[in-house]
Amino acid sequence: MAIVIIRNLSKNYGKGENEVKALKHVNLEINQGEFVALLGISGSGKSTLLHMIGGLDVVTEGEVMIDGHNIAKLNRKELAIFRRRKIGFVFQNYSLMPVLNVYDNVALPVSFDKSRHIDHAYMERLLKDLKIWDKRMKYPSELSGGQQQRAAIARALSNKPALILADEPTGNLDSKTTNDVIGLLKASGRQYNQTILMVTHNEVIAQNCDRIIRIEDGVLYENEKGGGLHA
Repeated sequence: MAIVIIRNLSKNYGKGENEVKALKHVNLEINQGEFVALLGISGSGKSTLLHMIGGLDVVTEGEVMIDGHNIAKLNRKELAIFRRRKIGFVFQNYSLMPVLNVYDNVALPVSFDKSRHIDHAYMERLLKDLKIWDKRMKYPSELSGGQQQRAAIARALSNKPALILADEPTGNLDSKTTNDVIGLLKASGRQYNQTILMVTHNEVIAQNCDRIIRIEDGVLYENEKGGGLHA
């Protein structure tokens, strides 16, 4: 079953002579439980597409359906609630709150949602699986880059989201930590039947995924691991 359905999606920035077509009539489906790589060079439109899917930017044309909801039709409050409950974000720069310790950073998405209570047993298991339970009272400045990224992944998973969007999650990491992070994302996807879309420019990293989608100048091209996508 497709959890992400994109139809005729375009995104333009600027107007007139300064207009830039970042995405051009993109069509895409991603099934529940898939781990998909979005592969492209800098400026190809891959981060823009990720932001469209995550509701972080407004579409110019077309629709983005996430778990049966057209997010372009949601108002600001509805979209904020939808993102908190359905989508987990992992960014290259970690985006951890410097004034909060690891545990509170990870719990932040849950604490924002007044209708939900923090599942402390799940939080403990998550941090132990990511091997940062012993760092739970530390602040981001006291962690290594790899530990900060693990904390960022734990935060993305804390709400048990259906969809995880990862933007170059291993860009600042060494090769061993990169392998660990990819392994953790795959394990989480399998354990919680989550769908993962990971932006990367690294061909080797992309090969770890179930499917590779290539993007060039805002256009998607058929992936090399089979089926279902056309330019």
